[in-house]
Parts: sequence; structure tokens; C-alpha cells
Amino acid sequence: MIKTVVIDSMDGVMKMIEDQEFNTEIGRLRSSFFFRGLPDVTYRLSTSLSRNCKHLAGELEPSVLRNFAKYAGSEDPTLNDSVWKQMALGQQHGLPTRLLDWTRSPLIALHFANTESNFAKFDQRDCVVWRMDMRDVNRNLPEKYTKALDSEKAYVFSVDSLTKLVKSVEQYDEDMKDRAFVSVEPPSIDPRIINQYSFFSVIPSGITDIEDYLDRHTEKTVRYIIKKEIRWDVRDLLDQFNINERIIYPGLDGLSSSLARHYYVK
Repeated sequence: MIKTVVIDSMDGVMKMIEDQEFNTEIGRLRSSFFFRGLPDVTYRLSTSLSRNCKHLAGELEPSVLRNFAKYAGSEDPTLNDSVWKQMALGQQHGLPTRLLDWTRSPLIALHFANTESNFAKFDQRDCVVWRMDMRDVNRNLPEKYTKALDSEKAYVFSVDSLTKLVKSVEQYDEDMKDRAFVSVEPPSIDPRIINQYSFFSVIPSGITDIEDYLDRHTEKTVRYIIKKEIRWDVRDLLDQFNINERIIYPGLDGLSSSLARHYYVK
């Protein structure tokens, strides 16, 4: 089920950040939570492939990936070795894929929830941070996937480990149907992946409504609604924590975006 928590104070924001799971097996604070921030509470959890290709997503996905691998081969000659590598690299550069972005950091998720291209919208709409527990999600995986994770003492796959287990999108969809999905830690091929502490969920074609799936098949998913009245305060707090566009998007684009917001006159 999905639990909804409304946050209307900075105390509530700090509680969300601090609410991490203690791993009793190793005696360390090591939660299996993933976070995703969206700047508008009405935005739904959806992949870029479904938003871009809509009802033809399944039909067009092979062409999208085939052409990406063909023309991006000069960037990485090994792209044809793994469809999951094609997706991971393409996702970072705006390619429509079935991957859904998450981060291990609640601060990074808060950044994306409190980012606007139009700064005037900061106090005009509520934003949202989603939290899911990968151990909770993994309970639904087919046996061969749970065995593979257990053998590595992990709860997410690497691109290489997922490629060894399942090489085609068609086989993955057949394995998962509408019952489960895996998450992948992408290779550190881009500073953005590293700085954003990125992970990707691989959504099978059988799951057409991600939020409905999480509501029916998980027990620990949380939807934090952050009220519009405190968004500027949250934004300024993140700047004090050095969580900003300059860090999230290394380079001149990120620097310029950070400075534009810093000097915005309300």
C-alpha cells in the first residue's frame, strides 16, 4: 500500500530525511530506501518511454534502442553487448526508455522536487517525494532473480549481473509479467550518475500503472506531499547542504542554473 504523509513544516522535512532504516544484521544505518522527487504533486510515476510513445511504447521501444546503439556506437563500442547498458546510457542523455529514475539520497530527491524552470511556480504548487523500499519490492521477484541477488548479497542488480541473467527485453517481460520489477545500479559512466546517487527501476510492459502496482504489491511505499508554502525554505536549506544544480549537473549548465536561481528576486 501507499502511505501519504503531508509535510507543512521544516520539522516534517527533517523527519523525512532522518527516517532511515537500521540494518540489524550488520549493526549499521543502511536503509534500502529509494527516493524520487517531482516538482508537482499531480505528476504521476511514469517512464519517459510511456510519456513519449504512449500506447505505442511496446511497438516503438525496439526501434528506439536499435537506433540509439547504432548511432552511439562511437561513444561506447560495447553498447550492442547489453540492452540494459543501452537503456542506462540513453536515459542519462534524454532517450525515452522504460527506466524510472530513483536516488538513494532523500536530499537529492528533495532537490528535484524543489526545482522549477519558472521560479514563480515555487509557491504556487505542492511538490512530492516518493519513497520505496527495495527489499519490500524484491519480495515479488521470480525465484531466479532473488537467488541471483542473494548470491551477491545485494538488493539491486548491476548492468553486468542483469545481462548475465536475462539478455532480452522480451524475456524480461515474460519473467516479470505484471508482478514484479528489478532495479539496477548504472555504471559510473557520467558524473551526473555519481553525484545524483542514481538507480533505475526496469519497468516491465505488464505494469502499466506504477502507482497502482506499488499500492497493491508493496507495504512500505510512502508519498510525501510537501506544501507549497514551505518550498522556498526547503530550497534554501538544500543550498546550505550544497545540494544544488551545480552539484547535480556538473558543468557550466548546472552552474548557470544555480546562479540564476540564487539571484532570483521574489
